[in-house]
Amino acid sequence: MKQSILEMLRSGEYVSGEKISRKLGISRAAVWKHIKALREEGYDISSSTNRGYCLTAPPDKITEYEIKTGLKTSVMGQNVKYVRSTDSTNNEAKRHCDEPDGTLFTAETQTGGKGRLGRAWTSPEGGGIWMSLLLKPLIPPSRAPEITLIAGLAVCRALEEFGAQIKWPNDVVINGKKVCGILTEMSAEMERVNYIICGMGINVNISEFPGEIADKATSLRIETGKSYARAPIIRRVTEEFEPLYGEYLKNRLKNIIAGYERLCVNIGRRVSVLYDSGAVTGTAVGIAEDGRLIVDIGGENRIYVSSGEVSVRGVYGYV
Repeated sequence: MKQSILEMLRSGEYVSGEKISRKLGISRAAVWKHIKALREEGYDISSSTNRGYCLTAPPDKITEYEIKTGLKTSVMGQNVKYVRSTDSTNNEAKRHCDEPDGTLFTAETQTGGKGRLGRAWTSPEGGGIWMSLLLKPLIPPSRAPEITLIAGLAVCRALEEFGAQIKWPNDVVINGKKVCGILTEMSAEMERVNYIICGMGINVNISEFPGEIADKATSLRIETGKSYARAPIIRRVTEEFEPLYGEYLKNRLKNIIAGYERLCVNIGRRVSVLYDSGAVTGTAVGIAEDGRLIVDIGGENRIYVSSGEVSVRGVYGYV
């Protein structure tokens, strides 16, 4: 019922309590009760005698209603599971892996957010987008890392206005600093995937980072000096992801690689490939059709780097 009232107030104009009551078939007292509840949730709703109610400014919410309002997808994000706090949205998705393909999990804050190789991921309330997509593709487990590239490209396109680029394989950067990390996990049997969870953490309204990561991390707010509503960004990411994912299921990465390479900050740069046994330095020259980074190490020698095996760093900095 609250969502129905919000939809009536979305115009930004005053709507009388009588009109709401009549249209929804509830009493005026019930209308007031729902208006009060919405205000407690953070919605700025003004009231005026003889005019009714007006939604003056929607709060920065990432609830199911806010995300799905205006979402232009067929599958991705059509089912949204929102919690105020969780250990991580990836874990939330694991606990509810029986939900349908394309279910989107979001949270205001994560108490145990994590990135690649088990690194901690700071997830302050209201500071960013902590989201995971539950996917159930009919692909062999060996192809699961390729989903990470699709997610990176989707986020990069969604943040195109901010000059976002991709640092292979799972980071999105702005001005050489990380604004988004992507963590892909899966449950699988010998030859089939049960499900894949693609987690994305996007720094949106964080104003500063601890000293140990301040030179590597950034946010949209730091880059522009402005704060941003997060639900529209979630919608853009989801809308970019869906067609890329559909193309991938038909033709793998074949028709996606070129677009990825254009936005990949590593291409043409010197990189250091960090193995347990040591580092190999070369120039990143492209992305293979299976998503591996192609690194020219001199002469006619090239290595193909898999995302799950090693870390790649820029020789002269983070990228």
